[in-house]
Amino acid sequence: MNSITNTGSKLIPRDFIPDQDVKWCPGCGDYSILKQVQTVFPELGIPKENFVFISGIGCSSRFTYYMDTFGMHSIHGRAAAIASGVKMANPELSVWIISGDGDALSIGGNHFIHFMRKNFDIKMLVFNNQIYSLTKGQYSPTSEKGKITKTTPYGSIEEPFNPIELALGAKATFIARTLDRDPKHMQAVIKRAHQHKGGAFVEIYQNCPIFNDGAFFPFSEKETKKEEAIYINHGKPLVFGNSEEKGIKLDGLKPVIVNIKEAGLSIEDLWIHDERNKTKANIIARFSDSTEVHFPRPFGVVYTEERTIYEEELRLQVENAKIKKGKLPLNKILSGEKIWQIV
Repeated sequence: MNSITNTGSKLIPRDFIPDQDVKWCPGCGDYSILKQVQTVFPELGIPKENFVFISGIGCSSRFTYYMDTFGMHSIHGRAAAIASGVKMANPELSVWIISGDGDALSIGGNHFIHFMRKNFDIKMLVFNNQIYSLTKGQYSPTSEKGKITKTTPYGSIEEPFNPIELALGAKATFIARTLDRDPKHMQAVIKRAHQHKGGAFVEIYQNCPIFNDGAFFPFSEKETKKEEAIYINHGKPLVFGNSEEKGIKLDGLKPVIVNIKEAGLSIEDLWIHDERNKTKANIIARFSDSTEVHFPRPFGVVYTEERTIYEEELRLQVENAKIKKGKLPLNKILSGEKIWQIV
């Protein structure tokens, strides 16, 4: 970080641009993510010196060098653990984790699920390009089954992780998905993540032009996106299609694609997205896993709930312990109250 700049003046995107050269490959989706974060952060109303970025290892994790904030490019898969420590030490900080699909869901998989359930007030952006790029193109935990890479020359035989479903199962309190080639949508999702009091998980589809080029283009190119992507918004019906003629309704708990221009159907018959309904969030999360029906891929806030954050519970526990036992010196705390006499 070049300097501490809490002068009271209004921040602008340039305040978050450091004097470092950005060294990602030309065309990498990381550029768009960096740009959207630098665009949104001045609007968050937080002093610049209160932002902290913690990253693991991978192309995405160079992000900390490219934000003029405090930060740490840490070790593989452990960004969540380090960020949790930073937040516990100073709850006033706005702490953000940057990670990739390999870093967060393979090497850091254990840290990921426990970070989700603990619910620190920390935001986690996972750049998912479905490949290991920094190490030259091995398959990752989110690579599709059958993926041919240097380490799977005959195709991956593993079922991939579904990050949204994984986060739901780990009791995350804010879960959303966006993509690098839709800047406005990404900005809106980042703002929502910031506004959420608690742990926020944002999966960002990110193109790797070298080792997995075009993996997500069906969801962003004008020729295909209206059929392949569906934007979900709280209180709005699930509508998609070239002429927005298609929708999704529920038959019990089974999602069904319907044509709303057919006789007897209307918008009111469709599934209205409720981002607080976990049962329905699980159904949405599994759209991409369906083998019977080809559903569009959902983007937006899938699920959110309010729950007490970890650092508040911890602080309350410490205060209650002080009331009960008084303010003890450290050596007394470490020695404990029980004494054993060895005879």
